[in-house]
Amino acid sequence: MRRLTRTVAAAALAAALALVAGCSGDSDKSDAKGAGDSLEKVTYLTSFGNFGRDSYAWVAKEKGFFKEAGFDVDIKPGQGTGSVIQTITGGQADFGPIDLTGGILQLGNGEAKDFVAVAAIQQRTMAAIVSVEGKNIATPKDLEGKKLADTPFSVVRNLFPTYARLAGIDGSKVTWVNGEAQALMGMLGSGAVDGIGQFVVGQPTVEAVTKKKPVVLPYSNVMQDLYGNALITSTKIAKEKPEMVKRFVGALLKGLEYSLEHPQEAADLLKKNVDATNPAAAKAELELMAAYVRSSNSGTAIGTLDSGRVAKSIALLRGAGALKQDLTPDQIIDLNLAPKA
Repeated sequence: MRRLTRTVAAAALAAALALVAGCSGDSDKSDAKGAGDSLEKVTYLTSFGNFGRDSYAWVAKEKGFFKEAGFDVDIKPGQGTGSVIQTITGGQADFGPIDLTGGILQLGNGEAKDFVAVAAIQQRTMAAIVSVEGKNIATPKDLEGKKLADTPFSVVRNLFPTYARLAGIDGSKVTWVNGEAQALMGMLGSGAVDGIGQFVVGQPTVEAVTKKKPVVLPYSNVMQDLYGNALITSTKIAKEKPEMVKRFVGALLKGLEYSLEHPQEAADLLKKNVDATNPAAAKAELELMAAYVRSSNSGTAIGTLDSGRVAKSIALLRGAGALKQDLTPDQIIDLNLAPKA
């Protein structure tokens, strides 16, 4: 009798354990966002190639920030503001950073639509013309008669007419040629062009590639209040998946903040994923970028957007004759999805 009782008890215990295990497995599958097939697949574009300034996306992936937020992210190199906008609004990517001023130009001139900015990456524009010593370029006026290279969709190139007007340059005397994002510095180093469209933080990489001292003409010297890069998504995703957008923004900005605090590690993680990376140059880019990412207002969170500042940017471009139609800030930014100040 005792043997029979023990046998029945053991069978009952086994059945109970199997039932609990089955319930636990179902619960894990329904609740866990960080494992296997439960992760939401997202395609992310960098702003411009794979330089140190864009390493924070790789950091967010490698450190598990995207996974913790429920995402499996495929990171692809972008080719500048216009190209990133086209790829996202065309449905081939979900998120990517663009220069916000470039986005205003695209939207206000009818060249793009159906996208919205949901977080600031840099609080000030980093757009610039970069040359090297020996090209006889020291001031904006020196660009006249010179040959510059950039991607067709870069904000530096598309904002140049406004920059030229405000800086006193005769834009008709400047020649632009096309170049891929990753090839521009090589073109400058070989002497094929006199300058390139670039971000100010690209100085260390330019010097590493060209072996010459960079000469930088920042657009911010003549255009104040302009934001730098801002994260965008399509208006469709913003409308249909607002909570998903907030989760992605949070994970990406976590990667951005970590990268600024640990630039060497961020550079090493970029090198792990992009073999052509120069870790020393990538680290230096991040160190230079920190001042552009953090707001001058103490305590303001990374990623915040201000409709008043966007309105000033629109007014500046409108006043310079760079916009065919007027815009309001809510046509290009969504403060409901952006981090709160």
